[in-house]
Amino acid sequence: MRLKLISCEIFYREMCAAVARSPNMVDVEFLPKGLHDIGSGPMLERLQAAVDAVDDSCYDAVILGYGLCGMGLVGLTARGIPVVLPRAHDCITHFLGSKERYAEYFQNHPGVYFKTTGWIERGSALGQLTQQALRKSGLGYSYQELVEKYGEDNARFLYEQLCDTTRNYQQFTYIEMGVEADARFERATREEAARRGWRFEKIRGDMSLIEKLVDSEWDDADFLVVPPGWRVVARYDESVVGAEEAPHE
Repeated sequence: MRLKLISCEIFYREMCAAVARSPNMVDVEFLPKGLHDIGSGPMLERLQAAVDAVDDSCYDAVILGYGLCGMGLVGLTARGIPVVLPRAHDCITHFLGSKERYAEYFQNHPGVYFKTTGWIERGSALGQLTQQALRKSGLGYSYQELVEKYGEDNARFLYEQLCDTTRNYQQFTYIEMGVEADARFERATREEAARRGWRFEKIRGDMSLIEKLVDSEWDDADFLVVPPGWRVVARYDESVVGAEEAPHE
């Protein structure tokens, strides 16, 4: 099969490793990390535009390196070819290999903030997305405008109060995926945990869900195949996502 992969850049190393070993021919497009930070509507628009830009005559399907991601995929419509996505609430399911393993770990480890190679090396590459997230907080200023208006220290305080999503966490869990070139990502996570006074744990990730996605092993338990003319809907059960016929435009 020839597939078009549209993925969050959080999976850059993992997706590239899986694509290199896939029996399929996979063309890859990465979108910036942090799309869910700008709201479900703008995120859907960005993803739909990427899907619509795919030449249907060149591919058998579009595969997505995304989870439901705060409802950012709800309404995404397949055009001339199917769209395939994992049954996942967010990216951690991909890194742990299944939604069941993620649910079990989450229930037994409250207050955990996950780290992977992508979260670390792509974390500062938000660009305009970070600024949009800051504006969404209601303040109305970019970070640089805050610095100019209030000074560096006050700007940092305002940013942390309005945009810091880590204040309810007490532990970093580093997910080792087997694609790391060295130990610097784990080391950076350990150092940040020590700086914050948080606990640290390293666990082994699981590439199987990512590999099944690019290898076109789309069993119904783990993947949703959206046929042409249908769209993604949220399901409030173990299936996570479903499909319904899209209204005619």
